[in-house]
Amino acid sequence: MHVDTILQTKGVSVYTLPPTGTLADAVNLLNAHNIGAVVITDDKKRIVGILSERDIVRQLGKHPSGALALSIADCMTKGVVTAERTTTIDQVMEVMTRRRIRHMPIAENGILTGIISIGDVVKLKIAEVEHEAEALREYIAS
Repeated sequence: MHVDTILQTKGVSVYTLPPTGTLADAVNLLNAHNIGAVVITDDKKRIVGILSERDIVRQLGKHPSGALALSIADCMTKGVVTAERTTTIDQVMEVMTRRRIRHMPIAENGILTGIISIGDVVKLKIAEVEHEAEALREYIAS
């Protein structure tokens, strides 16, 4: 299975912000849409960073009273790990586990086309295992 399998089910909508925004902007977006990360893009939809709940908590720990006024550009994770629609789910799982990341933007030629989370990957793997178990039950019963 490939990343495209997840995107066909969940869609390709991705919430983004520019690097000129503030952590307050990011917190508002995360809360409004009940998401755990926002992709930071330039005006051509090229990925320049990602800002996760974890990044925000780190800044709150460093700057308890002024974190929300900080620039996204100063707090985001740069050098974002991405995948393509043709990347296998097993490859994504390996990278997410090894790099300890929970959100992976999907890009084609550096342009943002979607995002998947570890929850999306786990959900797909559980469905795959349940399907295999059902097939075995039917085989045994016949």
